[in-house]
Amino acid sequence: MKKIFFFFILTFILTACGKDCYNAPQPIAFEFVDSNDENLITNGTLTTYSIQDENNVAVQLTRTSDDLVILENVGAYNGVKNYKFYSNVKNLSFAIHSSEFKGGCDGFQINKLTFTGVGIDVTDEKGYYKIVLQ
Repeated sequence: MKKIFFFFILTFILTACGKDCYNAPQPIAFEFVDSNDENLITNGTLTTYSIQDENNVAVQLTRTSDDLVILENVGAYNGVKNYKFYSNVKNLSFAIHSSEFKGGCDGFQINKLTFTGVGIDVTDEKGYYKIVLQ
């Protein structure tokens, strides 16, 4: 009986010591520029902007010191979710394609972004998306 009790205690201790593991999706950052590659936030052209998901829920945005816009808490789902960007310059639509993270931890990864709209020029730079708004 003592051996069984000891076995259960040891099993409980070993399983309780494991760390929970979760991989959040990588952040998405946008830089909004004009046709001359000038940042529209820096030059004061882009003064108001917001993003809503397909359920009309606002996405939290963070402006960096170099005037990039980071989308907070997006991509934590399996599938495709549509978003709308609203601004005083131009409105556009995009979709985020995400999937479950395949690794030792639970989580999600963003596979790609798809932009739609007339005259939208988007390039995938190193770590952010450069979007030309004209």
